[in-house]
Amino acid sequence: MALNAVQKLIKSHLVSGEMTPGAEIGLRIDQTLTQDATGTLVMLELEAMGLDRVKTELSAQYVDHNLIQEDNKNPDDHLFLLSAAKRFGLWYSRPGNGVSHPVHQERFGVPGKTLLGSDSHTPAAGGIGMLAFGSGGIEVAMAMAGEPYHIKMPQVWGVKLTGALPDWVSAKDVILELLRRHDVDGGVGKILEFHGPGVASLSAMDRHVIANMGTELGATSTVFPSDAVTRRFLEAQGRAGDWREIAADADAAYDVEEPIELGELEPLIAMPSSPGNVVPVSEAAGEEIHQSYIGSSANPGYRDFAVVAAIMKGRRSHERVSLDINPSSRQVLATLARDGQLLDLIASGARIHQAGCNGCIGMGQAPATDTISLRTVPRNFRARSGTKEDRVCLVSPETAAASALAGVITDPRTLDMPCPRIEEPDDPVIDTEMLVKPMPAEEARKVTLRKGPNIAALPEVDPLPDEFVLPVGLKVGDNISTDEILRAGAEVLPFRSNIPEISRFCFDVIDEEYPARALAEREAGGHAVVGGRNYGQGSSREHAALAPRYLGLRVVIAKSFARIHWQNLVSFGVLPLTFADPVDYDRLEQGHVLEIAGVRDALAQGRELTVRNKNTSYRFTAEHAMSDRQTALLLRGGLINWMRDRVASADAAASVPSK
Repeated sequence: MALNAVQKLIKSHLVSGEMTPGAEIGLRIDQTLTQDATGTLVMLELEAMGLDRVKTELSAQYVDHNLIQEDNKNPDDHLFLLSAAKRFGLWYSRPGNGVSHPVHQERFGVPGKTLLGSDSHTPAAGGIGMLAFGSGGIEVAMAMAGEPYHIKMPQVWGVKLTGALPDWVSAKDVILELLRRHDVDGGVGKILEFHGPGVASLSAMDRHVIANMGTELGATSTVFPSDAVTRRFLEAQGRAGDWREIAADADAAYDVEEPIELGELEPLIAMPSSPGNVVPVSEAAGEEIHQSYIGSSANPGYRDFAVVAAIMKGRRSHERVSLDINPSSRQVLATLARDGQLLDLIASGARIHQAGCNGCIGMGQAPATDTISLRTVPRNFRARSGTKEDRVCLVSPETAAASALAGVITDPRTLDMPCPRIEEPDDPVIDTEMLVKPMPAEEARKVTLRKGPNIAALPEVDPLPDEFVLPVGLKVGDNISTDEILRAGAEVLPFRSNIPEISRFCFDVIDEEYPARALAEREAGGHAVVGGRNYGQGSSREHAALAPRYLGLRVVIAKSFARIHWQNLVSFGVLPLTFADPVDYDRLEQGHVLEIAGVRDALAQGRELTVRNKNTSYRFTAEHAMSDRQTALLLRGGLINWMRDRVASADAAASVPSK
């Protein structure tokens, strides 16, 4: 049977289940990736599980999100992560070394391997033929403990590329075109596989751009073939031995097929405040801007900065515009300095920031109130920038640079200059000095985790009760993101290791009174949240499940869920249900009291639960989509309780003397 590349990758790592779309499968995970916004919880989870040492081929901990050191909290957490990496056997990427995804591709990514990361943009690794997934940190901790990663087998969406990109159009416009066609939930339940003759015209970092933002389509992952372009990239990184070919069979089929003629694309822009709100740049041209921001995991390649340097060379950014340059890795920054582009950027008035996520996650570089900020970042959800009243637009580096010159949104095709054509260098500066190797196991066991005063123990989660009587603590609409459930930014993320403190910010973008109201209801049994379509899209941060759970959230009933957040809710003991009839969403209001009886038996016996609205006596049916495995761990109170029992049982069995 002919297989596409995704099927080959899954088949080679399949440990349970069958490759039937919708069926649960278990996959062996080769590598893991954690970053500091989520990794602190992962390390606390490893400690809570009693793990001695990671069991993956390679695990890496990056410090790239929380780099601002305005007080002790972030630097304390950096030292905690360093101690945890030493204790559990991980590589450690020091602050300032760069964003996890491009650094991982430079130094550790291997075609044909699986990668699980506690960051929703981990599928960027699919740019070099890896099978990579973003997930909640607890799932990553399980993989580090040697457990399979469980997902529902996705459909494979084949995107056939033909032709080549025209002048002033780049990889960002390819993924924006797919978002224009399909919006932010068009990829739910699917893995994108790019194939066709046009793929060869895209560099490994171009592919990274597209694979990174497949997440914004709601896709489970994105995969490119590993070919001569991939080999060239790995050779340039001094890792030619890691290359292997990954390609679909000649007559492979796809569950969904779609063509893109690259030569027909034009510069595109995602207007506020959704990656799916895409229009041609020419339609938005002329609107005044105040910031132009280049960098992030979504445009991390050398050429993404060098093309801006070429456009800005000998010119100055508009006096009103802050031109922010965010190097993606120390290697890229050093190569730009060596080749002279960094000097051109400095001369143009650009502000050069440290290598890291920075403003993409709201850590500095927040825009002025109600002003347009053009950014090459992957998402533009409301308030993610650090400014509540923001107007962030997503664009290519070419559009960002052209607009920085003019002071207004500008179609780069209107610039009076030749289009710069820049390729990734075959001789980049290679810098591994900021990577700390794992310690030998015997030495590692002597390491004590270094916990600052802001690190709190994980809250205990009790087993699921048999009956719920819950007020609707909040009702929200469609496409609620995890940035709205628990926002990013310099005010909030330093509390990522302290669930009681970070819970004070839950849903405050939507309802500032929610945290206090929820906390008051917690002692009476908790509350429910009612959501619309695609509830929980965006970031993988499990704080968006764990912090509301700490405040007493027990049930979420929505029209549909984004994959990672749905998984996180289950992992932390929150029951995720969908309306059997979406019209029932309209019959519920904040403050209504919902009753669900016989919960445990209903979950064990089938997919449906009956919910009674005590205010109106109306009854409706809600459904769950959990597997038997997920149901068992939810009943136990979540994945940590389940895994703690599993480790304890294994230890007990090991202590029984053999006859």
